[in-house]
Amino acid sequence: MTAAHSLLAFDGRPVDGGLYLRADHFAQHLPGGIREAIAVFSAWGLGLLAVLMLAAWWRARRTDSAAMSRALASPLCVVAAFAADTLLKSVLREPRPCQVLPAGPTLEACPATGDWALPSNHTVIVFAGAAALWLVDRRIGALALLLAAAMGVSRVLVGVHYPHDVVLGALVGTAAGYGLGLLAGRGGALVDHARSGRLQWWLAA
Repeated sequence: MTAAHSLLAFDGRPVDGGLYLRADHFAQHLPGGIREAIAVFSAWGLGLLAVLMLAAWWRARRTDSAAMSRALASPLCVVAAFAADTLLKSVLREPRPCQVLPAGPTLEACPATGDWALPSNHTVIVFAGAAALWLVDRRIGALALLLAAAMGVSRVLVGVHYPHDVVLGALVGTAAGYGLGLLAGRGGALVDHARSGRLQWWLAA
């Protein structure tokens, strides 16, 4: 990292660098199969969020139009949260902990310089989706929240994020997903109209 970047970037080491190193040490001493499972989940677990969104859409076909409007908008809530996360990253410019701390070989390849850490992309996405789904269906939302918590922990264990990256990611994602999900409920009138047309099968059981 250049001197100019050092002056502009947020240094996360004093916040919880020690906790990150302890988590890294813990992860390095897990059995090989568990380490591999954590790495696979951390990299591909977002696909489970897509499955839950499909389940929420399917269940919303049997409920009111506001719930269907929120179900359809949940991917857009995720996109908006990701955009907010990208903006924050460009402002905070926090280097990845695996770039600046003496961690062991991380379970996931350490990103290149310039791929900023704060907030955690994966955590923002999955918490935004979980918050939006909570407004559609409580059971699916609860499953999504468990998925979000597991994803956040995994991003630290694979070595690419500080714990505070995950905490801020959870806050940003939850705020964006819940707030936009509430607004999306106002689209119920549009869903009512569409349910009487050619999209009836897609929007009503």
